[in-house]
Amino acid sequence: MTNTKTYIKQWQQALQNEISYLKKYGGSRYIVNNGRLLSKDEHSTYYFDTVSSLRVPVGSSIKLEWGGLKESGRILSSEGKGVILSLEGNFGDLISEAYLLHDPWELLEQLIERFDEIKKSKQKRARVLKLMDPSMEAKHPTDKIKSSVHELLLRSKYNPVTYVWGPPGTGKTYTLARVAANKYLQEKKVLVLSHSNQAVDVLIGEISTFLKKKKKFQEGEILRYGANTGEALTGHPDITSSQLIEKKDPLLSNERETLFLERRNLKQDLYRSFSKRDSNELLEIETKIARVLDKMRQKELELLHDASLIGTTLAKAATDSAIYEKEFDLVILDEASMAYVPQAAFAATLGKRVIICGDFKQLPPIASSRDSLVTEWLKEDVFHKAGVVESVNEGKLHPHLFLLNEQRRMHPDISAFTNQYVYKGLVTDHESVFKNRNLIVGQAPFPNRASILLDTSYTGLHSISETGSNSRYNLWQLLLSFQLIHESYLAGATSIGYVTPYRAQAYLMGLLLEELSETSMKGADIIAATVHKFQGSERDVMIFDTVDGPPQTRAGMLLIGKDSERLINVAITRTRGKFIHVSNNEFIAKNVYRSKTLRQLVQHQISHQQRVTTKEIGTWIKNQHANLQWIHARKLESVFTDLNGAKSSVVLSLPAGTSLSAEWKTQLKRRASRVQLTVLSNEDWTDLAVDTYVEEPVPFPFILIDEQLLWLGLPLEGAREVEPPFVAARLDSKLIGEYMIGQMGREKN
Repeated sequence: MTNTKTYIKQWQQALQNEISYLKKYGGSRYIVNNGRLLSKDEHSTYYFDTVSSLRVPVGSSIKLEWGGLKESGRILSSEGKGVILSLEGNFGDLISEAYLLHDPWELLEQLIERFDEIKKSKQKRARVLKLMDPSMEAKHPTDKIKSSVHELLLRSKYNPVTYVWGPPGTGKTYTLARVAANKYLQEKKVLVLSHSNQAVDVLIGEISTFLKKKKKFQEGEILRYGANTGEALTGHPDITSSQLIEKKDPLLSNERETLFLERRNLKQDLYRSFSKRDSNELLEIETKIARVLDKMRQKELELLHDASLIGTTLAKAATDSAIYEKEFDLVILDEASMAYVPQAAFAATLGKRVIICGDFKQLPPIASSRDSLVTEWLKEDVFHKAGVVESVNEGKLHPHLFLLNEQRRMHPDISAFTNQYVYKGLVTDHESVFKNRNLIVGQAPFPNRASILLDTSYTGLHSISETGSNSRYNLWQLLLSFQLIHESYLAGATSIGYVTPYRAQAYLMGLLLEELSETSMKGADIIAATVHKFQGSERDVMIFDTVDGPPQTRAGMLLIGKDSERLINVAITRTRGKFIHVSNNEFIAKNVYRSKTLRQLVQHQISHQQRVTTKEIGTWIKNQHANLQWIHARKLESVFTDLNGAKSSVVLSLPAGTSLSAEWKTQLKRRASRVQLTVLSNEDWTDLAVDTYVEEPVPFPFILIDEQLLWLGLPLEGAREVEPPFVAARLDSKLIGEYMIGQMGREKN
């Protein structure tokens, strides 16, 4: 059995190794533009414009990279599309464009310091050991249990550590909120923690709602501590520290808002035209804001002292002495499967009892270094490292593991797969989901079907890697998925999610939605992201785009690697009513082992008659988007009209083996003299009067006109492995056109 000091030593070293890696290689990179020197004293102060608002906390350590130069510094101010930096060095008066690098290694350094303090406390070391080796006898009375909430209340009363396994939709928030509220009503001090602001907001909001319904809510006793509270708390102004301060001291809040408005206006002036007077005023305002924020901090500490039930993030708890120096009767750590093991251990030291809640069948924590200690302690969750999962794998529940086993989120046709293949029959469907998702299920696309495999087999060689990265994208599946979003929106879906394992594909969908949804889907609740960003959320309709297909010969590790089951589980279980899986069955059958979750999912959907093939494309595409049309690839009138209307450029992809018809050649040669023709091909197309060749062709045919109008799937003569019906997509998108131009390789004239 490992002793506590050994755990702490290994955790501190793992955290230090991750910090070293992030400092050397890591860093979220943000482009900053138009840098102006504001002042030059011991440090240099610069103002930069940003493309979008930076979510980097004020005071954070950063690096600024410009050309071959790199300087360390700190964020002085970050609001709107502007940021003020204090740099140790000087880059001159003006910086046209630079990269701001930030990684939250300071949070990890603070965690290392907390463990230095924990080493000195026998009581805290004992709490760590009980968390990591929960071999003590379970002492809660089992004969008195009345409900799930009651069982968890009893467990947390009689046992120092309780692990809660909460698969998606099983009432995790409902159960934890009622346990926390009951403990509070017993006059216990309760701390609610999670790695994300959203998870804290949702849980503390549910606690507040429950107490208000019971008429037991007392303003000031329930506190959401810290900044960045989101939409989940819009109906609870009486629990956030900022709004409670505003109520208690409106003059101070007004002063802050006035200064913020002045700063915003000055930044706009600086954006339009730089002046030394404006820059000096801005620095003065920043000084005044710092003083006001310090006063508000003192008010916040007063609120914290009076509160009995507090919700905040793990990061805030580890860096704020007002939290980590307090002692609580109960600590609840939510979404624990995404927290580092040292974070979970730190949380456990803050209270006499701890509830660790999460789902170890969902995504694990994320760390960057490949160091062995980092892999052991920062890339796996506490459920695995404490031996709780080992018991489950042996077919039994650990004595200190409490399973919530009835899901109320997904339609049964969706949960059937995860219940059987992921949760091995331990999770069942509550009777309510057989009826309460029927409205969504009944809507288009695919009315009265909850789970669909949109099979892209034999539609061409579209899955390729992004230039300069290992990420993959698939334009054919991207456009099909956008059409699915469009159809779902028009059918009345109130929330739609598009999820993919690959950053490049998620980025492209983000571009499409940004450009095309402004008019056609205005106000729609649509999220497009990688799987990691979806954990903890749910949507009426989920579209899962796996991207992989020919000409690749193996599936990516995201889909078949160690954590692939967890990734696919998250993608499926975000869904309430309609799950649409866009995937290439022919590719998966050839390249993915039968034991892998992706292969099992495809086979499950096929065996349950949930597959829709390309032959059926005309049955479900009911609403052509103004910017995206699907046209029979043999009907060439439209594409020839577009070619004749080209103003400046035509880019033509002709994969190996393409043999153009005389009709195509005639149309291409008819282009206006000002129109430059670029051909992506390794073959000689002299008879087309080509202006430029690209040496690195792509494996599928396309035409890009004036860097905006894309015809995907034409000329059909270049589309290998395509079966009838022959369909081409016409997309009018400046952003996708610009992306494709950026993906093109080296050129030769």
